[in-house]
Amino acid sequence: MNISGLRKKFLIFIILAVTITLALVSLKFVEPTVRQYLLNIFSSSDEHLGITAVNLFDNLIPILKILLWMILIVAFVRLLNAVISTTLLSSSQYEVSNLLQNVISIVIFIVAFFILLQTQYSTAYEKLAPVFTGSTIIAVVIGLALQDTLGNLFAGLAMQADQPFQVGDVISIPNKGIGVVENISWRGVKIRTFQNKLIIISNSVLGKEAIEVAPRENLNARTVFFNTLYANSPSQTIQVVREVVRQVENVSHKIRPVVRVRNLGDNGIDWEVKYWIEDYTKHNDTDALIRQRIWYAFQREKIEFAYPTRTIHVETKKQDEVFVETDNESVELLSNVDVFAPLSDKETRKLAEASRFRVFAPGEPIVRRGQPGNSMFVIYRGSVNVQIKEDGRTKIIRNLREGDFFGEMGLFTGEPRTATVEAEAETEVLEINNFCLKPIIEDNPELVESFSRIIEERRKSLAEQENESKSEQDMNGGGVFDSIRKFFGLKG
Repeated sequence: MNISGLRKKFLIFIILAVTITLALVSLKFVEPTVRQYLLNIFSSSDEHLGITAVNLFDNLIPILKILLWMILIVAFVRLLNAVISTTLLSSSQYEVSNLLQNVISIVIFIVAFFILLQTQYSTAYEKLAPVFTGSTIIAVVIGLALQDTLGNLFAGLAMQADQPFQVGDVISIPNKGIGVVENISWRGVKIRTFQNKLIIISNSVLGKEAIEVAPRENLNARTVFFNTLYANSPSQTIQVVREVVRQVENVSHKIRPVVRVRNLGDNGIDWEVKYWIEDYTKHNDTDALIRQRIWYAFQREKIEFAYPTRTIHVETKKQDEVFVETDNESVELLSNVDVFAPLSDKETRKLAEASRFRVFAPGEPIVRRGQPGNSMFVIYRGSVNVQIKEDGRTKIIRNLREGDFFGEMGLFTGEPRTATVEAEAETEVLEINNFCLKPIIEDNPELVESFSRIIEERRKSLAEQENESKSEQDMNGGGVFDSIRKFFGLKG
């Protein structure tokens, strides 16, 4: 209500108050005159009739005064509500519930009525007492008829005291709908759904339901689901989706979105992204925009969505002496490893064919200290940290990148791992197992001497870099040469 409307109400109240005051003052002077007039008229014909007329007049005058006072009190309470709503509450922009205003007004009216009846008009109260006593039965009947209405009223009072939600909040009620609270009254709550429909639910029914509330001044979380193929990198997917979601309008920047694997499904990886929304009334539009942005991001980064597929494998008879082309990348990778320098091109190609690429997630251990060794690794992409335990704490002693290798002692001698190697970022390595190298060494035993010489030189170089003592580097059993022959079961 604006200031001009408040002034109009105030002017009307002044006029009404002056009028009622003049009426009450006039009754005080008119009452003796009317009483004497009634006695004179009716006493001339029948004395008892005159007394009855005066008694009726004496009963009507107090009731008329009570009525006038109640009109004045009702007008004053309405003016007071208008003043509070306009001046005090509008500045804080707080929506006052109509239910609370109505209940307070009714309580004031009832208290004022009985105070007027009992204190100022005690004589009238005694005369009217039988009337109120007789109306008790009527009140009981009316109470039973208004059982649902009273239930809504008291349920509304309980909700107003607890205040589980306010006007503007988004609430979800099972089997009834979800929407924005528009009004809270003594009878029920009005909810505007996102289909622009209006749902009106009584307070008695609402008090029995489990209500999900998304307060308008709160950062409420939302979850969007999607999926990808198993061939796509989880680390890349998390990074791409998180960056896309953070740039969507209406997504809060106070809390970082969470992207995580929800399930490993039949057709691919099931994902969920959890984000916090600023205006929950727009959550449907925000969810749709996030799905759209994810689709475009996947197109840019060549990430594919999973969908049901069926693959048919047709087995054909292998032909003899068919040339199979090896993976040039693995051949080139092994050619640049100095440990395998003694191998011929044919032997390098054969070793590459038997090896396999493996991918590890950031922070995932590739090998652990003390683990039995039977393979070595060449880093194809990414990086790793070589770690040891020192005084109960993890210490990084070396960082290896593309083209570097580790674990060669496990491949050639079966020696347990002396350190833990953990992927720093998403890392793809080429793993060479001892069963891949064994046929090559058996065909060319002279390679053992070359391998042992290269490995000893490498270990000596690492020992000098890390200030390790000679005793820590010595092999059990008399040198690398004997250990390799023993591990691969070579005789002589």
